[in-house]
Amino acid sequence: MNWMERVFKLSEHGTNVRTELVAGLTTFLTMAYIIFVNPSILGDAGMPKGAVFVATCLIAALGTTIMALYANYPIALAPGMGLNAYFAYVVVLHMGFTWQAALGAVFVSGCLFLLVTLFGLRELIIKGIPQSIRIAITVGIGLFLALIALKSAGIVAASPATFVTLGDLHKPEVILASLGFLIIVVLDRLKVPGAILIGIVVVTVASFFFAGNEFHGVFSAPPSIAPTFLQLDIKSALTGGILNVVLVFFLVELFDATGTLMGVAKRAGLLVPSRMGRFNRSLLADSGAIFAGSLLGTSSTTAYVESAAGVQAGGRTGLTALTVAALFLCCLFLSPLAGVVPGYATAPALFFVACLMLKELTEIEWGETTEAIPAAVTALLMPFTYSVANGLAFGFITYAALKLFTGRSKEVHWMVWLIGGVFLFKFVYIGG
Repeated sequence: MNWMERVFKLSEHGTNVRTELVAGLTTFLTMAYIIFVNPSILGDAGMPKGAVFVATCLIAALGTTIMALYANYPIALAPGMGLNAYFAYVVVLHMGFTWQAALGAVFVSGCLFLLVTLFGLRELIIKGIPQSIRIAITVGIGLFLALIALKSAGIVAASPATFVTLGDLHKPEVILASLGFLIIVVLDRLKVPGAILIGIVVVTVASFFFAGNEFHGVFSAPPSIAPTFLQLDIKSALTGGILNVVLVFFLVELFDATGTLMGVAKRAGLLVPSRMGRFNRSLLADSGAIFAGSLLGTSSTTAYVESAAGVQAGGRTGLTALTVAALFLCCLFLSPLAGVVPGYATAPALFFVACLMLKELTEIEWGETTEAIPAAVTALLMPFTYSVANGLAFGFITYAALKLFTGRSKEVHWMVWLIGGVFLFKFVYIGG
């Protein structure tokens, strides 16, 4: 206990071991899906699913441990959704590169990412982000979480005519998710400790009786990581044909991770001048995880927006993250148990957190349209393009353009012009 207090400074952050452990378990449950989804997606690109499963667990544990011990942040890392799909379906299946070359591209982008962080360029970028965009990042992540949650719960479904529509409300999964959401809100209002975790557990238990969930045991031996370990092809990644891929990986990694870290840290009350040193360390932690993941054999690793669920459960220090890391290691042997928690059980927790994150909207200066409109564009484009990075890109471009055309260009930090220009070039030259 003394070691934990000394390393994580629990008292200083107004938390305790029990709260941090519960917060860590909450975060883990909301993002554990990645250990099953990532192997499935990368497996479509021809990668051995068993090895990818092990690589996913290992890099999540390693990256999150560094975040915990080095930055003392309650934020978890794992291979990012969206980037893994781009890796498999665009780079490998559509563009025709081998998965080894794609891993090489991830490695090169990770090295660039680390250099940008080490030389302080990433910190400069953060300082150049306007206050209205900073606020919009938190709101946008909240809307993004809401879309993920509603989709996982079955309340929102795909539609060829309208893109999204109302799901089948008669399904037991939808009903259980809705009840879980009400349980979490009520328990939180009554100040019951661990309200989010209780809601997840209640829905999971009920799923065995009403939704056909099945128990498949507890233990299983992990497969070998050898088929993907150090199998990246760096030489192919440095050829002209795949350099565009490296650029895409780099830009998305840079702004997706940075936006997520800023949004979740602000939610935890950690994005204040006295604690910015820790934020800079968190930037370095997630930078190093990208190329380490490529060595193990998985697509880009990034900070997870689901960490906001653990923050809402009271997580304020790296002990929350260390708990997540330990649970990912356990999943190497406990994957059947981890797979018991269905997506519709964690969806209420994410939707609850999403609702709370929308209160940041009150901080936007709505009377000044050159600030409010870019903020709104940033927040709305995150869920509607299913990407934190895309939301930031459109926000920067809109902000710069409005300031320029209204004769207020002197108010704009030079970094905004640079970032907006880079994103404009990317959209024109490479596409979305």
